[in-house]
Amino acid sequence: MEPNEPPGLSDLSTFSLLEALAGRRARRFSLGASIPSGELSYTSRSGPMPLSTLERGVVLTAVSGTTGWHYAIPFNARYAPDLPNYAGSAWGRTFPSAAGFHTSEVFFTDDSGTYLLPGRDGPEEAVLDQGPSRYLKEQDERMVRLSDRRMHLPPRDEHVEPHNHWCVNRPGSLLIIPVADAAQHMLLALCYLVQNGFGIEDDINGQAVPGLERFDDLVAPGRVYPLSVLEQQVVGECAAEVSTACFAGMLMLQAMGLGGWMFDGLNPLSVLGASGDPEVPGLRFRYDTDERWPVPNPTGLPGVFEGHAPPHFPDMRAAVEHVVERKFGPGGPFNASTPGAWKDSARVRGSARRHDERFIDCVSTMAQYVLDRFGRFPATVPTMWTQVYLQAHHLDLEFYDAHFRPGAYLATHARHMERWHGPE
Repeated sequence: MEPNEPPGLSDLSTFSLLEALAGRRARRFSLGASIPSGELSYTSRSGPMPLSTLERGVVLTAVSGTTGWHYAIPFNARYAPDLPNYAGSAWGRTFPSAAGFHTSEVFFTDDSGTYLLPGRDGPEEAVLDQGPSRYLKEQDERMVRLSDRRMHLPPRDEHVEPHNHWCVNRPGSLLIIPVADAAQHMLLALCYLVQNGFGIEDDINGQAVPGLERFDDLVAPGRVYPLSVLEQQVVGECAAEVSTACFAGMLMLQAMGLGGWMFDGLNPLSVLGASGDPEVPGLRFRYDTDERWPVPNPTGLPGVFEGHAPPHFPDMRAAVEHVVERKFGPGGPFNASTPGAWKDSARVRGSARRHDERFIDCVSTMAQYVLDRFGRFPATVPTMWTQVYLQAHHLDLEFYDAHFRPGAYLATHARHMERWHGPE
């Protein structure tokens, strides 16, 4: 343990995974909270207590820490001996991603402001196995401060579900918001399909993609995937990515003895900034509206985290080329100069086949059709997607002692103040 580090940090290495799983509960009552009526009514005798910088860093590390090199997918008989070239990032994180696409980033807000924690393409140096002190220092340096204020989400039904009015995004809390670039995920999925001999068809309008027949050497006739089914799969994979990130953080809360829970009870349009209410700017994402769409479509935070579709790219080919560069350019998972986990990483990474111009043309043809036909990309799901969140806060144990039988919280919760903040 480093000097001045609280003993609670070293306790993490001995906390049982089984205890984290068995003891995982949504514990919503924080210091400073109040339930005004009902059988569980209670008003905290304490004021809100923000997480320390160290506590915040540990929770964020669990949600979106970099754990080393991604191992890639080692074999596909369809184009052996080439290495399957699906992944979008060379790095592994604390949560899984479909085929290693890793299209999400993590935003968060607390009493000190609102931030982005970039992580999907890895840090320059530190990873978790090199020690918590170094990693947390490097993580702090990567944070992008977007505002010096907590994100404003009024406790009204159009922004926050009624059962969360009293407890979410309160003073003292840390609210973590993973956001997936569903447009990039969709492009990587289209690459995946073409790599395996499939294209798409527009089942929503009952028509083929014009021009796709020109690529019969890549997409065999009749080997088409329904657009609506593909987009359901894309949003499902995005949901799995951000949900497992939050779940990893949820397990860490048990180990640290913090309260909180993972949930979806916020309006994602309000969170991203596409609610249309100027008093609720959320994360200030750019968004578009169209009479064909039931709700606005958030496309990204300009200059910070931009979705892989216009207006952040001139057309879909430019977005496809950017994805290809992410995969095969410097630092990419299939660039021979990128270090890795293998004994001969240069040889392994270099054995993946680069997407050539014809491949890019094929993927771009399908992507541009979707944009032109539906006015956005993807067609039926948001360009930028969020739905699952994690809140962390200091627990008011007196509430649980007043209303619950023994066992409502773990020993880590009982000892949290002493182990993380000192015996006083």
